[in-house]
Amino acid sequence: MTTDQKKSAASAKRTPKLSGPDQVEAFLNKLEHPLKPEIEAVRNIILRANSQLREHIKWNAPSFHDQAEDRITFHLRGKDFFLLVFHCGAKAKERADKGPLFEDTTGLLQWVAADRATVRLTSMEDVITKKDKLVEVINKWLEVNGSQSSG
Repeated sequence: MTTDQKKSAASAKRTPKLSGPDQVEAFLNKLEHPLKPEIEAVRNIILRANSQLREHIKWNAPSFHDQAEDRITFHLRGKDFFLLVFHCGAKAKERADKGPLFEDTTGLLQWVAADRATVRLTSMEDVITKKDKLVEVINKWLEVNGSQSSG
């Protein structure tokens, strides 16, 4: 077999890299979590909340990014809850103000650092109750982090 034939055979064996949404679909198809329906509902809320957001897998969970910066990532290690982690991308930006990025008028965010917050979700009722406030927080987070267009 010539070198070119070997290269051709090797590339034929490779599976194409999945798109971000396909990565998330494959992940969710295999996911075993007591709150899987709630996780899927929140995923849909996030995707509908802002047209700038794209999804992929980061930290072994669905994550949402805009302008190539991750902004919201699921944390799925709990059994009776899951978290949404709101963050500012891979590298924290230096800011003069050391307080939270903005005043959270919804009361949903638990600030774990000045540029990182979480929202805890525990049931479908909790997801439904928090839906509108969650959309508000998502758009405010993206606005503060540089994305201005909402869906």
